Amino acid sequence: MSDPLNIVDISVMQTDSRTGVNVEFFDPPMCCPTGLCGPTLDQTLLDVNEMILSLKSAGVRVERYQMTGNPNAFLNNAAVMRLVRERQMEALPITVVNGEVVKAGAYPTLAEVQSALDGEQK
Repeated sequence: MSDPLNIVDISVMQTDSRTGVNVEFFDPPMCCPTGLCGPTLDQTLLDVNEMILSLKSAGVRVERYQMTGNPNAFLNNAAVMRLVRERQMEALPITVVNGEVVKAGAYPTLAEVQSALDGEQK
């Protein structure tokens, strides 16, 4: 993730009335809910955590799921399960914005999430 995290650039979004969640991350298996544990930290996971904090501070609802801890979140999302069946673990992480898959196989940048959120408002 190369774009700087800038809270000023994030406009406050309305939550999706269908789910109450704007952004969902379906994570690969990790040692803890954020992956920010252990003796060495993954810069990508640090960047994702910063993005999530920035989105939340701007009023965006964010949820994060791991298959082992939240299997029903995976099972209840047909698009996510289709990707997991087709690509298995290569599909993860999967990012969903207001019910639409916006990225699979890698975490999005803040700009990609903003673009998807902006597109939902139009």
